Amino acid sequence: MLKYLTGMSPVILFVLAALVFFSILSWAIIIYKLLQIRKVKKETKSFLDFFWGTKEFALVNRGLDGFEACPLARLFKEGYRETERFLAVGQGSGGSVSLSADSSAIENITRSLRKISTQEIDKIESNIGFLATTASTTPFIGLFGTVWGIMVAFRNIGLSGSTSLDIVAPGISEALITTAIGLAVAIPAVIGYNYIQGKIRAQVSEIENFSYDFLNIVQRIFNSKK
Repeated sequence: MLKYLTGMSPVILFVLAALVFFSILSWAIIIYKLLQIRKVKKETKSFLDFFWGTKEFALVNRGLDGFEACPLARLFKEGYRETERFLAVGQGSGGSVSLSADSSAIENITRSLRKISTQEIDKIESNIGFLATTASTTPFIGLFGTVWGIMVAFRNIGLSGSTSLDIVAPGISEALITTAIGLAVAIPAVIGYNYIQGKIRAQVSEIENFSYDFLNIVQRIFNSKK
């Protein structure tokens, strides 16, 4: 194997090295994201069971320590902080919340939830773009290596003046292997990207649905304070 590699041209070796780099990094990202999403999904389920089972914001807030990897827990923490701030203002003005203050509170809480939601979605989607880059780029890198190898093979044919299979076959074989490796790198990246994107969309839906549920509960709390 080492003898075969040392016989290749520097350009082909560079192409192979680039493909190996893309392959290693894309597999590392796939494994990392699958583990990350699995942990997030598990903690999200546990948090939702805890949240709906507790039904009291203060108690939920005190029990957030066990949900470090859960986006919904951070979403709740920010929303709870904003809610408590507006409720404290209401209590300071006689214990009631006016319609204008109610509307302002909901808008501010919505903005806070949207900001945290965006941050959490960015965390979940981080590094996924590299898989798309790998899927779209590596076949062309492999094709470049093939074109270069064929050019070298024809040059050798011209220099030797012979079309013998012994002269043609090694160059063509060296050329085609880069395309094969490029496809072998791209196919898992495509599959991994699409699969992980599906899992991410499910988590994004959970975040959006929880935001709506939280706002509905807050609206009911403000209505009860009027």
